[in-house]
Amino acid sequence: MKVRFDTRDTKPDLRALLLLTAVWAVITAVLVLIGLRRCAAPICFVTAAYALGAALILLWAFREQLRYNPYSYNTIFYIGFALFALSVMITQLVLAARILKYAQFFSGLEFIHGLLGSAKTYMFFSAPFLFIFSIGLCISNVSLIRHEGRRLVNLLGIFLSFLIVAGVVFLFWFDYAVSGSQREVMIHELVANFLAAVYLYFECMLIGAMAADAIAARYEPEKDKDYLIILGCGLQQDGTPTPLLRGRIERALAFYEKQKAEQGKELIFVTSGGQGPDEVVPESAAMKRYLIERGIPEERIIEEDRSVSTFENMKFSKEKIWEQDPGAKVAFATTNYHVFRSGLFARSVKMRAVGMGAKTKWYFWPNAAVREFVGLLTEHRGKQALIIGSMIVFFTVLTLIVYML
Repeated sequence: MKVRFDTRDTKPDLRALLLLTAVWAVITAVLVLIGLRRCAAPICFVTAAYALGAALILLWAFREQLRYNPYSYNTIFYIGFALFALSVMITQLVLAARILKYAQFFSGLEFIHGLLGSAKTYMFFSAPFLFIFSIGLCISNVSLIRHEGRRLVNLLGIFLSFLIVAGVVFLFWFDYAVSGSQREVMIHELVANFLAAVYLYFECMLIGAMAADAIAARYEPEKDKDYLIILGCGLQQDGTPTPLLRGRIERALAFYEKQKAEQGKELIFVTSGGQGPDEVVPESAAMKRYLIERGIPEERIIEEDRSVSTFENMKFSKEKIWEQDPGAKVAFATTNYHVFRSGLFARSVKMRAVGMGAKTKWYFWPNAAVREFVGLLTEHRGKQALIIGSMIVFFTVLTLIVYML
């Protein structure tokens, strides 16, 4: 069943996850009091059930988040950490089976060791995907450099691929290269788990961002829109749209024609883009001229010619639209890799707009998506610091518990 974007007025409630966590903590505490060694396998089964429940809640929240606000950091977090929870479930089930088979060799602290190593285990499970992803990213970047030239920005994909592979290799090597006293081993484990927690966070973010980008880019908005914003992205030297910008305009035109044919409803285009220092006319004017040449009446086009960034595209376009209809249903057209982040900016200016993505060349999309991912990492730093800080504290406390008991 197709999930419709932006149809809920309230965000998904995660109190069920808090309740599930409390129930897991109580049951685990009771089993620990009964006896760690005797209840080792049941504790692992309870932890696996908790991880499965957490994954299902996060996947449900992901679906409901799409219905409330698909362009949100929560969308990334839910899908990324749902996969991590499934990894924890598998680890605990395997551990429980081993304990049942070789009970005499286990002390009862195995479920803690399983949780402590969950970040490294997730890396192990996802390593094949990461290597394939890195190889594909390098191949697309080589093609991009051949077509677009050697520029620093065209090397981002190769750089990210190197970091991914180097991070996995280093952590696996570092995890096994340990010897010395118990204190030295504990410090080594603290460092290893700290690095694994950081890597886990960014890996979940990367996977979540890829999923959110793909869903947002492929989504087809409902055919009931009053306004359609076309985001500018540069002009050629003669003042005509670049191929990338033409793709956005053509995507908007296709939606306009389809809505008109299916619903008999026409919309108003908002061409959004100012004039750069190397541009002979504002991007909005070039897009307007292109639309008129394609048969769109001039009175159905609004120019927004002040913006110099995606945030300003959304801010100033909203002002233009709200002057005429504060309750308008709005969509925006951009390139596929840019839909999700553009939606974030639309929500940041309090505009509920749904995006559509124009296709781009296969070798251009991956590197552009990497740039979008880097852009995402630089925003909402407070929320990201809180999450990654909590993860670091969690793994640090578990490490200390293991070496103190």
